[in-house]
Amino acid sequence: MGKPTGFMEFGRELPKKRDPKERVNDYKELYIPFQEKQVEAQAARCMDCGVPFCHNGCPLGNIIPEFNDAVYKEHWEEAYQILSSTNNFPEFTGRICPAPCEASCVLGINKPPVAIEEIEKNIIEVAFAKGYVKPCPPKTRTGKKVAVIGGGPAGMAAAAQLNKAGHTVTLFERADEIGGLLRYGIPDFKLEKTVIDRRVKLMEAEGVIFKTNSNIGGNIKVKEVLDNFDAIVLTGGSTVGRDLSIPGRHFKGVHFAMEFLTQQNKRAGGKAVEIDHTGSAYTNGDIFATDKNIVVIGGGDTGSDCVGTSNRHKAKSITQFELMPKPPEGKNPTTPWPNWPMILRTSTSHEEGAARQWSVVTKEFIGDANGNLTGLKIAEMGWTKAEDGKLPKYQELEGTEKVIPCELTLLAMGFLHPQHAGMLNDMGIEYDERGNVKSNAEYQTNNPKVFAAGDMRRGQSLVVWAISEGREAARNVDLYLMGTTNLEAKDAGLFDVVVAR
Repeated sequence: MGKPTGFMEFGRELPKKRDPKERVNDYKELYIPFQEKQVEAQAARCMDCGVPFCHNGCPLGNIIPEFNDAVYKEHWEEAYQILSSTNNFPEFTGRICPAPCEASCVLGINKPPVAIEEIEKNIIEVAFAKGYVKPCPPKTRTGKKVAVIGGGPAGMAAAAQLNKAGHTVTLFERADEIGGLLRYGIPDFKLEKTVIDRRVKLMEAEGVIFKTNSNIGGNIKVKEVLDNFDAIVLTGGSTVGRDLSIPGRHFKGVHFAMEFLTQQNKRAGGKAVEIDHTGSAYTNGDIFATDKNIVVIGGGDTGSDCVGTSNRHKAKSITQFELMPKPPEGKNPTTPWPNWPMILRTSTSHEEGAARQWSVVTKEFIGDANGNLTGLKIAEMGWTKAEDGKLPKYQELEGTEKVIPCELTLLAMGFLHPQHAGMLNDMGIEYDERGNVKSNAEYQTNNPKVFAAGDMRRGQSLVVWAISEGREAARNVDLYLMGTTNLEAKDAGLFDVVVAR
């Protein structure tokens, strides 16, 4: 590596964040950008560790030590070439990926790991700023037409790769803009939408055809797509939210998290909020947290995004509930290195203000005579004492039930599976035991010309997994259409880069 002793000379450093009191007044990104020299110092911390486990931690198989080395040596264009050989959208993963690669970093065994995600983000931003990122349309076309249905990161990745292979690719998106949950699920303070727009324009210049407001199985017939394309890739995501079917669910003020987040993202983009009753989420009108007691049910990233958005709405109070026990704050012996550690994580939204409670079960929504939510009946959960050789049970603790004030509850408990009604049922697609699109090892469904990738196939997951799935599905589609493929396979990029250098 460029500086074998760098990990002993430099400590882990991340960009400073804007003051919480300032940032809750806008929807701009939170971090103050690093200077190039700061990034180069962080890249110097990458060890010559012999067997880099970070490759295993990354679902994309990013070639991490090599791009760190290039950054340290100030070879930014080389770093960009290495990174983009495995990751179509490092500007997305560099902002919102939880960085499983860092959890697998060898340095992280006894020191803070290398700041891989931050380095990745800076590589792509420097590449855009210096003009290294340019449209690269294929020199020839194969004459094959592919439809990609779903404009999130899996669909975008599949479209980019299939276009690179020379196929004519049309990406259909039922929303008014491309991006999927990146556009209408992730708040702007984590990912400003100009970042997505920049990439879409680049893909358009490379030849990808984007068609928005195109609901396959709705305003576009399934047969029309099946008849007019040589292959189809389903990348519509996992959109049916996990509900909480308890008494009082009908009261106004109980919403899926995505209803709330989608509305706010539209407002931030200067768009009118249209109440959508056609998808998996149903609304009772505009949803605002202003001057309300807010309860977010679900302790994951989506719940955290609801907290941050509620802070910007100037909620009266914000409480986030998690059914499971509080995880440990330090190392967790049940998930040792190089596994993803199950530990307590505090997001930037939590830093802005919220009460967090674990081991809480919601038993009933309380409302008034006008049908408005006024409170929640909750209770504490705990482990019961084991008796007669039986395992202890995690259940409600007697005497802990109480009612708390709440005018808006946001359900952020994850997603069950993709929407079946419409496109999938009309195509006759088979489902697995979880209700996801069933496919074989080649990402192929029961219809040989129809493939699937991303959350629609694997279930709710990370953006980095969506990109990986889109890439892998595209490779298999290319193989199906042409009998051979030159598209990169996961983990093949390292050999190519080493040979090239």
